Amino acid sequence: MSSQPSVPVDVDVARLREVLDGPWVEVREAHRSELDDSFLPVYGESGDQARERITGLLSRLPVTMGMPAAFPAEYGGRSDIGASIVATEMLAQVDLSLMVKAGVQWGLFGGAVLSLGTRRHHDAYLRDIVAGDILGCFAMTETGHGSDVQQLRTTCTYDPATQAFDLHTPHQAARKDYIGNAARDGRMAVVFAQLITNGQRHGVHAWLVPIRDAQGNPMPGVTIGDAGPKAGLLGVDNGRLSFDHVTVPRDMLLDRYGQVAADGTYSSPIADDSRRFFTMLGTLVRGRASVGGAAAAATKVALTVAVRYGDLRRQFSSPDAEREVLLNDYLAHQRKLLPALATTYALHFAQAELVAAIDEVQGGDGPVDERRQRELESRAAGLKAAQTWHATRTIQMCREACGGAGYLAENRLPGLKADTDVFTTFEGDNTVLLQLVAKGLLTGYRDEFGSLDGWGRASFVAEQVREMVLERTAARALIERLVSAVPGRDEEVAVTDRGWQLKAFEDRERHLLDGAVRRLRNGASTKKDRPFDIFNDVQDHVLAVAAAHVDRVTLEAFVAGIEATSDPAVKALLSRVCDLYALSVIETHKGWFLEHGRLTPARAKVITAVVNNLLKELRPQMGTLVDGFGIPQTWLHCAILREEADRQEAMAAHDAAGDPQTVAA
Repeated sequence: MSSQPSVPVDVDVARLREVLDGPWVEVREAHRSELDDSFLPVYGESGDQARERITGLLSRLPVTMGMPAAFPAEYGGRSDIGASIVATEMLAQVDLSLMVKAGVQWGLFGGAVLSLGTRRHHDAYLRDIVAGDILGCFAMTETGHGSDVQQLRTTCTYDPATQAFDLHTPHQAARKDYIGNAARDGRMAVVFAQLITNGQRHGVHAWLVPIRDAQGNPMPGVTIGDAGPKAGLLGVDNGRLSFDHVTVPRDMLLDRYGQVAADGTYSSPIADDSRRFFTMLGTLVRGRASVGGAAAAATKVALTVAVRYGDLRRQFSSPDAEREVLLNDYLAHQRKLLPALATTYALHFAQAELVAAIDEVQGGDGPVDERRQRELESRAAGLKAAQTWHATRTIQMCREACGGAGYLAENRLPGLKADTDVFTTFEGDNTVLLQLVAKGLLTGYRDEFGSLDGWGRASFVAEQVREMVLERTAARALIERLVSAVPGRDEEVAVTDRGWQLKAFEDRERHLLDGAVRRLRNGASTKKDRPFDIFNDVQDHVLAVAAAHVDRVTLEAFVAGIEATSDPAVKALLSRVCDLYALSVIETHKGWFLEHGRLTPARAKVITAVVNNLLKELRPQMGTLVDGFGIPQTWLHCAILREEADRQEAMAAHDAAGDPQTVAA
């Protein structure tokens, strides 16, 4: 296993696309064929125009092959959760405002009614929600509490005398804020609040609450405002909601996990408040998977624009060439685009594996396996953080790679940059999500508390945090065989050996986690009465643990995807892209590997040299790699690609005619 096979000259793009399209190819093809240029962003439109346009497009989106596919067939879907998430990715390549608007309607609002409600709620509302006849909101985030959902201040208090709840916003910090669909279109909202009955609090629950009447006016006691101008997502009507003692009938409590009897008696199939809270939010895990997948899809659009432009645009002459040099022929340009492409491929396979797991765990009729649900929650959180941060970095890099033209709205990149920026924040702030991932890795911690509650007690840390049990996410037998085959001396193994790469990722994660456990234990022995300080003092360490974990599971997913690929040429190409991903990550964290004796200075230099060689080897395949994403030319919606091709053709003709004047690019 000294190295991976070299890249064949000819790779069939159609076969590469088959691998990337995966099991939900029919969903992808339905969107490619049904969404024409009328669905694309309109450059220069106002916020009001964008909202009007996006709302009008909702009714034209695919249903059984689109986001509503997750709903049961009896309500207009097809009970296909995976199809719903893949549809989100496809919409993100067309218009991110349309994707977010649809995601609020069918993913968050409709998904909450489906997951948290019972049969009576489903029969009463789901058909109209799926059809888009009832537009709704997901009212969770408050001005004063975004990530810390357990501490929401909105209250919903049951009164046995009226057989109804009193929904109330006690102060300004409890106002529901940034709520999609609220400012303009929403008629109902799933509102999250603290449930109080018989003088006792039972934690956060959800209610289905009308917020507008048939004429679009706010319901009594409901105050609706606009969140104001945003950096992007102009077509999404984010708003604010406040409730002044609004009466909510008892049967509007979404009571799958918590019931209130007519006399105010509370009951739940899950006795522990924290576990119940985790279970309620765990049913909505596909929201984070959808956001991460959408960010990755937008990144693919940006890379396609930048790579194709780099294969057209010429700058500066070479002494031995008659024409100026293509941007993509410069090593500096390859250093920008190809590692980002490799990471995008790696994250694609990690996302595909996550979607398949969610579909398997949540798509059945039986009870959800709690252990696997926790694993999904942690993995979705970590991948969402990785994908959205990668989108932010890569789209900016693509903008710069296209020069001044990349700053023009007509070339798509500014819109992608503005629209995806908030993805690092919504559906969970990325820094908070990485802490959730780290907590999930602490065996004993997650067994005792789950992954969504607070950090816990100091005494717990001393007694129950144990060593990590490394869990494989994909192709377990293959990964273990590759790792176990690596000789003991690193210098005897090529850096392109897949087992060595996997072992390096695994070793970094294991070392970081072991160190975090030691620091937590030491803190517990010296700061017994200060549990906040115990965890706060190692916060930087646990974030590093989580990031290393995401890198490792992403690489394993990529390796598993390659193993499942049958076409030899495609497999060879993906293997070299995987080399570039793995070595780019190691190169980025070269300081850590050197500090901890995992690399010698000489071997670190070898990695840089191998990366540069990989860039040269993959340079002819840059176009193939972006073509494999299968983004229709129309969807790119980028003037620069048309204009630059025409300009280069005219310049070539001009030069061929023997004109002595130099033609500026």
